[in-house]
Amino acid sequence: MTIMLEEILREYMHVRGMTLATAESCTGGLVSDRITNVSGSSEFFPGGVVAYAYEAKVKLLGVSWDTLNAHGAVSEETVLEMARGARKLLGTDIGVSVSGIAGPSGGTPDKPVGSTWLGLATNTGEWARHFIWEGNRVYNKQHSSEAALQFVIDYLEGKLA
Repeated sequence: MTIMLEEILREYMHVRGMTLATAESCTGGLVSDRITNVSGSSEFFPGGVVAYAYEAKVKLLGVSWDTLNAHGAVSEETVLEMARGARKLLGTDIGVSVSGIAGPSGGTPDKPVGSTWLGLATNTGEWARHFIWEGNRVYNKQHSSEAALQFVIDYLEGKLA
């Protein structure tokens, strides 16, 4: 039997007594859905925000219009502000965010379909990761959610410098 990332995450969060909030765009709540599929997730997961439009990112997560206008929603700068905003909004130890172009439309030469940024904000630092997935919309959303959960686990395992 394969142990899923959300189950590993629950164990780490329980042992460390930490809390996590999500800020999702292209995944539409898939990261939060996966977390809440695990019994006991309410112990460490008070909630998340699905902020698809620019206006939602600004109003709910405190992302700056200047950041969005200068860098776009799919950027390192935006996902870091999203993660920071989720963490602040829900009062958690960790905020993780995801924003990308799931496809099949919406890509540009600079940001092709599948381009995805993840952000992670904690009281000890902030990190971002970039991926370019090469599948359809469902594949890209699934891989983005997997990468977001792995990002948090990597932090909890001390793998981020």
